[in-house]
Amino acid sequence: MATLLGPESPWMGGKKRTRNRNILSRIRQSQIAGRGFSRGTQLPEALLQERDKRAKWHGIPVLLQELYESSHLNSDFTHTHTVLKELSSLLSMEAMSFVTEDRKTAQESTFPNTYTFGLFGGVDVSVNIIPKCKKTTTIQLDCLSVLYNCCICTEGVTKSLASRDDFVLFLFTLMTNKKTFLQTATLIEDILGVKKEMIQLEWIPNLSGLVQSFDQQQLANFCRILSVTISEPDVGNDDKHTLLAKNAQQKRNTSPSRAEVNQVTLLNIPGFIERLCKLATRKVSEATGTSNFLQELEEWYTWLDNTLVLDALMQIATDEAEHSSTESSDESTLATIPLRHRLPQSMKIVHEIMYKVEVLYVLCVLLMGRQRNQVHKMLAEFRLIPGLNNLFDKLIWRKYTTSNHVVHGQNENCDCSPEISFKIQFLRLLQSFSDHHENKYLLLNAQELNELSAISLKANIPEVEALVNTDRSLVCDGKKGLLTRILTVMKREPPDSSFRFWQARAVESFLRGATSYADQMFLLKRGLLEHILFCIIDSGCKSRDVLQSYFDLLGELMKFNIDAFKRFNKYVNTEEKFQVFLTQINSSLVDSNMLVRCIVLSLDRFESQTEDVKVVEVLSECCLLSYMARVENRLAFLFRLVNIINVQTLTQENVSCLNTSLVILMLARRRGKLPFYLNALREKEYAEKYPGCLLNNFHNLLRFWQHHYLNKDKDSTCLENSSCIPFSFWKETVSVLLGEDRTSPCAIIGYIDEPYMELDRDLLED
Repeated sequence: MATLLGPESPWMGGKKRTRNRNILSRIRQSQIAGRGFSRGTQLPEALLQERDKRAKWHGIPVLLQELYESSHLNSDFTHTHTVLKELSSLLSMEAMSFVTEDRKTAQESTFPNTYTFGLFGGVDVSVNIIPKCKKTTTIQLDCLSVLYNCCICTEGVTKSLASRDDFVLFLFTLMTNKKTFLQTATLIEDILGVKKEMIQLEWIPNLSGLVQSFDQQQLANFCRILSVTISEPDVGNDDKHTLLAKNAQQKRNTSPSRAEVNQVTLLNIPGFIERLCKLATRKVSEATGTSNFLQELEEWYTWLDNTLVLDALMQIATDEAEHSSTESSDESTLATIPLRHRLPQSMKIVHEIMYKVEVLYVLCVLLMGRQRNQVHKMLAEFRLIPGLNNLFDKLIWRKYTTSNHVVHGQNENCDCSPEISFKIQFLRLLQSFSDHHENKYLLLNAQELNELSAISLKANIPEVEALVNTDRSLVCDGKKGLLTRILTVMKREPPDSSFRFWQARAVESFLRGATSYADQMFLLKRGLLEHILFCIIDSGCKSRDVLQSYFDLLGELMKFNIDAFKRFNKYVNTEEKFQVFLTQINSSLVDSNMLVRCIVLSLDRFESQTEDVKVVEVLSECCLLSYMARVENRLAFLFRLVNIINVQTLTQENVSCLNTSLVILMLARRRGKLPFYLNALREKEYAEKYPGCLLNNFHNLLRFWQHHYLNKDKDSTCLENSSCIPFSFWKETVSVLLGEDRTSPCAIIGYIDEPYMELDRDLLED
């Protein structure tokens, strides 16, 4: 609820200001204390009318009194409707100004009518009317509109509604009525967005029947609500994002979260995923050859910033069309129906895009949940990937780019327009779909799959089992698969485009997991390595996010691949280029350490393949391999990797630095050089005049590693697949390093002098 009317309020004037404020203060105090007046309309009508003109209440208290008295359970609600209409008109103008102007902070001086309405109990009266008039849709619509306007303009109303669980659940029943669906959905979305505890979908009466009753447009709209109920709440505090805090939270919360339970509830609704796939891949008929298309799109979006307005206009068009045509049972009714009310084509496209963003988000969250394999199977079966591939050129990535036209916002990287949000959500979905899953080959077409088989045959290596098992009836159609299309548009993006980050992540996810030579060669043949090196060395890209995504992608592309290192050396053909490349790597090891790990692992493997002439040639010529072959350079990376992290600051983003340092030491252990590396760390400490600091920190990090990765819920296959080092060797090496025998040449404790032993034994006890 907004603050009390203060002495500076513009509609409080003259000597009566204090008395008016006393009335309002008494009402507010009664509401807070729960004694006395429960609503302002309990005041005598004569008093309200007397004060109304001076206080500029516009008759709202009196109207609310009439509304309350005319809305008893046995009333015919005739007068109720009349009063609601008058109140709604007073409030709607304030809400519209809030939506279409600069979205000012909700306060009484900006929205006096809405504030007065709430202060005199209008919200409670409206909430109580809705269930009483189940057969009077127009009254319910007016109440919903009034409540939505109050949520927009008056602080605290949305949270107040969110605390009423029975009312929130009742709202879902209103969604069965097509006439009240839109307003109800929008109000529920706002309420759930501020609700302290996530609602359980299984509490909603007959949820399965409700969802199955929705047409495709309603289901798309419902996805906006679902997105709030299936996503883990963002804690919004960096400290809580640390792995230490996450592990502690997992120990406290052993049962599935509400979001996880809601995901299972959705998956149990018959036909739900299939309908989402149809929504995501539904085509939109586009006007071609319109010279002012882009300008038109921008103009419409400028004022259609609120989805409710856009939905309402589309609803008008659809309703009008239904007078002249019978509603089709086809899932693509919305896209194909011949609307009598001609809306601009660009508006229909934006409308469809905004819904696809929500649908793709829901699918993406489900793909990352505990039922991932079940979701994967359904998305493949319902041909989501081929459907998106068919939409790629005409809708997802049309020929213009944000670099030469600003859809909304001040620059091409603004992530707030529907077009940009749609592209990013599409790329996030592909990243989740491909990541460590055999269905990733559905991103290719039949010809591209044959190309992978040919690469394996030529290299005299067996085909990857996942490739052999791929159902060819479910792969992409057309001349190009989705993966190839992403590579094509990636090369056209400006250097610092935010899309580059997501594009690189999507392609990297295709390569992640057990290293596949054929997958790497497929991308190398399409010039991906040269493109990445151009972006890192020659493009002038300054975005740390984009550079990090390219370092990670480059690491997956080059790992164990001698041809990739040969191509690298051909592109980085001068000392100047190589130094620029090293500078980029060294500028942020948190961003580049996965690439460092790739080079170290690859070098180790190549050095064991000296019978291969090609490998020997590249080893002797490649500047990158020669650089990493020098032990002082590997030690320099090790020093920095251990030094830039500690247990308290470990996150999902930088824990890779710990694992990369472990890889360097595991390879040293294999070659019997672990004592040499540990002694080098000790000498570094003394040289830098902080003895014990580096090794104590590393000891604590490794103890955390044991707690974190040896947890039964942790999946260790990622570490094993990415390094081709058995997880058992990871565990053994950590155990050896943490050995308590000070005489052991491989135990860290033996390299820390007694005075500098500062191991924090209680660090991980919580």
